[in-house]
Amino acid sequence: QVQLVESGGGLVQTGASLRLSCIASGRTFSDLAMGWFRQVPGKEREFVGAITYSGHSTFYADSVRGRFTISRDNNRKNTIYLQMNDLSPDDTAVYYCATDGDKLLYQNYESPETWTYWGQGTQVTVSS
Repeated sequence: QVQLVESGGGLVQTGASLRLSCIASGRTFSDLAMGWFRQVPGKEREFVGAITYSGHSTFYADSVRGRFTISRDNNRKNTIYLQMNDLSPDDTAVYYCATDGDKLLYQNYESPETWTYWGQGTQVTVSS
């Protein structure tokens, strides 16, 4: 079992920045590929980005590429981060971190069904 806890959400204005965190426990963190998703009511959960277990490679949805950055601390904090810049109302959603419990980042990583473990989510609201 892997436990994930997100934090860092809040209410910000258009153009602002936020950094989300996700702490993982229950398995060796440096052995986990990780991802970020988001969801608004009535819509499917949407891929935001993913990072390999080493942190050497990252992948992003077109809608956030160039504004969002994923990073991870494998040394002490067992945490991944989602730095979000230049936020817009379209970024308003509940943000979730996820892992498949494995080093492998599966080919269809953009699909929520690929990921096994999820956090409870953190709300991000961007006002216009």
